[in-house]
Amino acid sequence: MIGKIEYKKKIIDEVLITGFKGPNSYTGEDIVEISCHGSIYIQNVIIQLLIEYGCRLAKKGEFTLRAFLNEKLDLSQAEAVAELISADNDKAHDLAMKQMRGGFSNEIKLLRKKFIKFASLIELELDFSQEDVEFADRKELLKLISEIKYKLNKLLKSFRFGNAIKNGIPISIVGHPNAGKSTLLNTILNEERAIVSDIKGTTRDTIEESIIINGYKLRFIDTAGLRSTKNKIEKIGISNTYKKMLESAFILYMVDKNDFNTTKIETEIQQIQQKLETNTSIIIVANKSDLKKQNLELNNIQNTPMVNISAINGKGVDELLDLILKQVEDWKKLSNEITIINQRHFESLINTLQSIDDVENAMKSNISGEFLALDIKRCLEFLGEITGEITNENLLDSIFNDFCIGK
Repeated sequence: MIGKIEYKKKIIDEVLITGFKGPNSYTGEDIVEISCHGSIYIQNVIIQLLIEYGCRLAKKGEFTLRAFLNEKLDLSQAEAVAELISADNDKAHDLAMKQMRGGFSNEIKLLRKKFIKFASLIELELDFSQEDVEFADRKELLKLISEIKYKLNKLLKSFRFGNAIKNGIPISIVGHPNAGKSTLLNTILNEERAIVSDIKGTTRDTIEESIIINGYKLRFIDTAGLRSTKNKIEKIGISNTYKKMLESAFILYMVDKNDFNTTKIETEIQQIQQKLETNTSIIIVANKSDLKKQNLELNNIQNTPMVNISAINGKGVDELLDLILKQVEDWKKLSNEITIINQRHFESLINTLQSIDDVENAMKSNISGEFLALDIKRCLEFLGEITGEITNENLLDSIFNDFCIGK
């Protein structure tokens, strides 16, 4: 409906009024939307008038909270709305959309439903404890535990991929001073972001910048050069380099092709590999190929790809980026179809897995049904927290306070 908003015989604006009838609206309730012209002044006057006539400002995430309370969305789908709003790249958007459509929720609800069946049978046994009867087949329960643990582990592994896609795939550029780390960062970004100098130890703190390529957000981190030094500030920078490596999905180990010690490089890469998670990828980047003085041959580094580049003129950089993206795609294929992107869900799944281990140990120890029922109940609670089948006021407040006003 088109109409006018007037106040004290003054026309504020011509507006479009749209009504949404519950339960088919976003929140499941009757809603009226006022579409006005884009002037901040007009918007503020209309809001002030509505408040004057008894309305109030919505709280953060209140519309989505109402949708959850009216069972239009479960809790994980409601959280996906916030993920969708904050998505800053194509792949993060895709993951948020999948979660909002309920694929993850359905998986969790199915696992919980199977567990509820056994929990009810064990509770039934407790009612007939004096008759010494067994309704729940312990072998079937162990089989179910094994199935659930397998699925939970797949979901947990997917979080590494989902979190990287959401926040940007962290890629540390490491190596000795003057290997060309800062030059590579500048070339990738196509701007003079990092200071480049012939003086060793110029980079003493990490420099972090992001770029979106093929829908993926790549977060490049230029780090302090690895070397022995007495300079206290540089030592702190080198310590930060190792911290960033531990947080990274990829490490670009840069080598100056014209100034290297093969044994030292091989030893250093092996030491880095020992400190990292097994699924962190190291790519050796042989820089300054434009000078063509020496070939870098590493005999003791197995299954570690190497790319020859010239950071100063960009030769080979596209090949390096293609290799990173290919590994990300391979990583995605190995990941579960359902991908975890939310830290809260990850923590709940960790707690569920630990509780399931308790159930399994209780089964193997022939613990009484009463204590077994308590362990299963704890598993159900952790799974229920994900979808909102079990909630409390503090949990809802912490989730929806992260939303923006109006959503």
